[in-house]
Amino acid sequence: MIPVELILLALSPLFLGFIGWEWYRSRNKVPAIYRWQDSLANAVLALLHQASDMIALILLMPFFLWLYQWRIFTVEMSVFSVIAMFLLQDFLYYWFHRASHHVRWLWASHVTHHSSRQMNFSTALRQSLTYPLSGMWLFWTPMILLGFDPKTVFAVVALNLAFQFFVHTQVVEKLGILEWLFNTPSHHRVHHACNALYIDKNFAGVLIIWDRLFGTFVAEQDAEPCRYGITDDFNSDNPITITFYEWRNMLTEFTTANSNRQRFNVLFGAPKRRETPNPQK
Repeated sequence: MIPVELILLALSPLFLGFIGWEWYRSRNKVPAIYRWQDSLANAVLALLHQASDMIALILLMPFFLWLYQWRIFTVEMSVFSVIAMFLLQDFLYYWFHRASHHVRWLWASHVTHHSSRQMNFSTALRQSLTYPLSGMWLFWTPMILLGFDPKTVFAVVALNLAFQFFVHTQVVEKLGILEWLFNTPSHHRVHHACNALYIDKNFAGVLIIWDRLFGTFVAEQDAEPCRYGITDDFNSDNPITITFYEWRNMLTEFTTANSNRQRFNVLFGAPKRRETPNPQK
């Protein structure tokens, strides 16, 4: 079993416990934070995502090990190297996440995560099985070339993603001084919101410092409650429809494009979004 999958599978009971706690705490809230159809779709999408990631890592690990032969340094494990690896991976995650909102090929996978009109712990499980196809793994190759062991790199990736589970909630308020350094539920509610003020903000994985440094930070504002979902008029609980929604749109536009330049822009240009987000229904 690949370490990445072991980490996430080992944490699954903890994730389920927090989902149950959040559902119980919010059960009388209006509008409802949970819909069972949405949560079931999230669970199916999580299983599909884990299966595709496992297959992709098995197929790609020989490439990563080959690439490791061309490393610039050999990084030995120490307190310093672990801290450096954590910071570098979180920095690279920020740029992967930011690119996933600005390059349509990447957005075609990432839109799955944003497509729910709910925001709760189960939303963290709403991932696409097409991430390996869109090339998420490419963003970790600089770490391997610098000399970090591939298996350790992907273990750190898994821990980063595990942390992000805990920022998908509406029942945790702002966390004081922690808001300045870490990605928090408040910051991530902004990221999932389709309000014009909040779109394409707060790309952090663990540390919010990258957003503050590179001008993509917006604080959650009481005067502007978050509305969740995507700006398209999309609402589905079918995992297959959710997964391939943007891929289908992109393929249709690609096949009807009139030039190679248009085809390139369809695949790698900015995602098409409506200027005025739909109100949450």
